[in-house]
Amino acid sequence: MRVGAFELHEPLPELKEPHAFIMLSPWIDVGRVGSLTLATLEKHFGAAELGSLKTPGLFYDFTRYRPMIHLVEGRRQITVPNTHINWAKRAEGPDLLFFHCLEPHMLGEVYASSLLKVMEKLGAKRYCSLGSMYDSVPHTRPLLISGGASGKELEAELRRNGVFPSGYQGPTTINILASERAPERGIETLSLVVRLPHYVQLEEDYRGHYCLLGLLCLLYGFSIDLSETRQKGEEQYRRVSQAVEANPEVKKIVEALEQNYDARTKEKAEPQGMPRLSPEIERFLREIGGSLDSKQ
Repeated sequence: MRVGAFELHEPLPELKEPHAFIMLSPWIDVGRVGSLTLATLEKHFGAAELGSLKTPGLFYDFTRYRPMIHLVEGRRQITVPNTHINWAKRAEGPDLLFFHCLEPHMLGEVYASSLLKVMEKLGAKRYCSLGSMYDSVPHTRPLLISGGASGKELEAELRRNGVFPSGYQGPTTINILASERAPERGIETLSLVVRLPHYVQLEEDYRGHYCLLGLLCLLYGFSIDLSETRQKGEEQYRRVSQAVEANPEVKKIVEALEQNYDARTKEKAEPQGMPRLSPEIERFLREIGGSLDSKQ
């Protein structure tokens, strides 16, 4: 069935006021936190395929998102970059939709409109965007999550769970049109963004994954075992601490970040005048992240 720019499998599932979880790559999926979170939820709830863009080449430049060749039983198969949608039913609470979105290079307004058309078609009640971004925060403190919601009650619930409002201003993604226009169509919105240390750029940040997934478990009552994810994240950041301790100059920078973090969380405000790292120190700390990825 064609819905907007998407081709959905028939028959369409009968879903109970589903909540749509959206991750957007590469714009706001550093450390693959959004991707890991969706993958965990899909595995836990046994998600099934629903559909994808009918003609992804209308939206994507394939010299920037490259098609991939795989050998399957000796035969070559080509995977074309696309946006994929999956679904899952729950015994209690709203059913779930999962949108693995690639940021479009072209026809962004059509892309955003198509996302909303699919949600309307399936009776979605909520548009929930999940992601992560780099920030001037120390790895030695609890990770922060910023976010907001379209309703006062949901907004209050976020604040009770330690989510602080974002005061970000600057470049954004055209996909923001979908979340901006969702309330006009009776779909409430929720956004959650984990702030990761900008000097430790891990390919897969499990502490960020644990932080975001843990918050979703609180908000939705999901019964998911987080112990393995927590252990992986603790081990990653423990290795970072060892490397920092061995470099006095870097240690001073991290201490400055800690002081700023403590003042920031006390005031519950956006960071102002966060310490800047020299290119040499940033390069050193990125190398730490690269060495951790190689040991996964």
